[in-house]
Amino acid sequence: MAQNNSGNGSSTHESHLNVAFVQVLILLFLFVNSIMITTFFTKDIFYRNMRYILFLVTLMSDSIILILTNVLLVRSFYRLPIPMWICFIIFTVLSVCSYVTPLTLTVMSLERYIAICMPLRHADLCFPGRALHCILIVHSLSLVPSIIVLSTFFSLGHFSVYTDSHICSVELFIVENWQGNLRSAVGQFYFSFMLVSIIICYIKIIKIARSASGENKQVMWKGMRTVLLHAIQLLLSLSQMWCPIVENAVLKIDLQLFIQIRFFNYIMFSLCPRCLSPLIYGLRDETFLLALKSYAVCVFFSNKAFEKSKLQVQT
Repeated sequence: MAQNNSGNGSSTHESHLNVAFVQVLILLFLFVNSIMITTFFTKDIFYRNMRYILFLVTLMSDSIILILTNVLLVRSFYRLPIPMWICFIIFTVLSVCSYVTPLTLTVMSLERYIAICMPLRHADLCFPGRALHCILIVHSLSLVPSIIVLSTFFSLGHFSVYTDSHICSVELFIVENWQGNLRSAVGQFYFSFMLVSIIICYIKIIKIARSASGENKQVMWKGMRTVLLHAIQLLLSLSQMWCPIVENAVLKIDLQLFIQIRFFNYIMFSLCPRCLSPLIYGLRDETFLLALKSYAVCVFFSNKAFEKSKLQVQT
């Protein structure tokens, strides 16, 4: 019995450390994302460029996911239930945002394909108004999986659940095995569509890059690397669709192992992809990087000036 109590105490301590570690990561990622979002609104050039508008969408979507998943993680850890109607809303928002980022990455890859392979038509096809149309289409497509899951859940008629409070998780809405299989099938369809689209863009850009020369060749190879990074990020983002299959299999074997694997999947396939967008389109983009440095310098010197004026008032 003493050994069990010691083991439980060690497990609880490890869980507290895991939650604390997640808080540090999320605060770091949200800090980086907030700086990127603020930088976007400092220059007019970003408003007029489809690529940067789509970049802003990914930043905002990822930030929402970080905040909501952290709220669910903390409430789940401390066993704090929430009303079911709030859980419906959180699940829908998370489901939409989890598809918004990969779908937007696909659109951004298509934009790079048009810019490199169809430069004469780029201005006509990729402008701010078209970006808004793409955002509307992306969010509409992202809403479909959550509608499918919730409609199947409501069709089963578990009406007593609607007024109760529960520990909110997606498992609440997957009552039957066929629901989980349907959810996985929809996710695999989206995954295949997006991956094939990015691969086609990548192959097309490679063909053009090989036949180009001089500065055009450098620009095209840079575009090809960007599309490749999008593919890697897409794979990481959508790998979480396979996580429930693995977690459900492990749950039948060992509860403690299930908790550890779920935590690993959350870090690797949910949090990590959210930090790649700033690196890909923030730090790698020269225009955005210059604006980011300029904003950081302005904030630094304004804080220095504020502290100096505060000291003068005190003296």
